[in-house]
Amino acid sequence: MATGLIALLDDVAAIAKLAAASLDDVAAQTAKAGAKAAGVVIDDAAVTPRYVVGLSPARELPIIARIAMGSLKNKLLFLLPACMLLGYFAPWLITPLLMLGGIYLCYEGAEKLYEALMPHAAHAHEEAVFGPIDPVELENQKISGAIRTDFILSAEIMALTLANVATSNIYTQAAVLASVGILITLAVYGVVAMIVKADDVGLSLAASSVGALRALGRGLVIGVPVFLKILAAIGTAAMLWVGGSILVHGLAELGYHVPEHLIERIAGIVSAAIGLLSGAVHWLVTSAIQAVLAIAVGAVTIVGVHAASPVLATLRPKNS
Repeated sequence: MATGLIALLDDVAAIAKLAAASLDDVAAQTAKAGAKAAGVVIDDAAVTPRYVVGLSPARELPIIARIAMGSLKNKLLFLLPACMLLGYFAPWLITPLLMLGGIYLCYEGAEKLYEALMPHAAHAHEEAVFGPIDPVELENQKISGAIRTDFILSAEIMALTLANVATSNIYTQAAVLASVGILITLAVYGVVAMIVKADDVGLSLAASSVGALRALGRGLVIGVPVFLKILAAIGTAAMLWVGGSILVHGLAELGYHVPEHLIERIAGIVSAAIGLLSGAVHWLVTSAIQAVLAIAVGAVTIVGVHAASPVLATLRPKNS
C-alpha cells in the first residue's frame, strides 16, 4: 500500500509539473502574441474614446462598460471558437473574412473623415440611412457602432494571435486566445475609462486648496478636451490605416501582390531619399498610402450605402 501511495504521489507531482509547464508556455505565448498585436491594440484604444464624445458625462462610464462587455463577447463567444474552427477546417476563409472587416473599417474611417470635412452633408447621409435619431437611440447606435468596430479590430488581434500559436496544440491555442482576449480588453477599456474621466478628475483637483494640485486640475480641464479631439483624429487615421493594411495584405495572401509591392517600392524610394530615420519614414509612407487606399474604398462604400438607403429605410422598424 505504501508503495502504491508513493507511486500515486509521483504521478500527481508529474502531472503538477506538466500543468505548471503548460501554464508557463501559455503565459509566455500570451505575452508574445500580445506584443505582436500591440499595433492593433493601440488603434483600438485610440478609436474607442470618440464614441462617448458629445454624450452626457454621466453616461461615459456606463457606455464604456457596455462596449467592454460587447468586446469580451466578441472575443470569447464569437471570435475564439470561430478562429479555432476556421483554423482547423477552413484556414483559407480567414483572409477573405478579415478583408470584409477591413472594408467596414474603411467605411467607418471615411465616414468620420467625411463628417469632419462636411458635417452638414454627413448628417444628411446619416438621416437618409438611419432616419431621425433621439438621444437614447443615438447612444445605442454609438455603442453598436463601437462594438462592430471592436469586432473587426478584435478579429485582427485574434487572427494575429492564432498565427503566433499555430504550431501549438488546440488546448494551448484556446488558452492563449482567451488570455489575450481578456487581458487586451481589460487594458484597452481601462485606459479608455481613465482618459474620458480625466476631465472630471481635473475638476475635482481644481477645487483643491493645494496650489500644485489646483494647477494640475486646471491643466486637465483645459487639456483633456483638446487631447480627446486629437485622439479622435488619431482613431480615424488608425481605422483607415488598419483597414487599408488589411486589404493590401489580404490581396497579397490571395496571390495579388501588385499593391503591396508598389507601396513597398514607393516607401523605399522616399525613405532612401530622406535618409534620416529611414525606418520611421518607411512606415509613415506605407501607412499613409494604405490610408489613402482606405479612403478610396470607404468613399465607394459610402456611395453604395447611400444608394441602398431607400432599401435600408424599408427594413428599419417603424416607431409605434
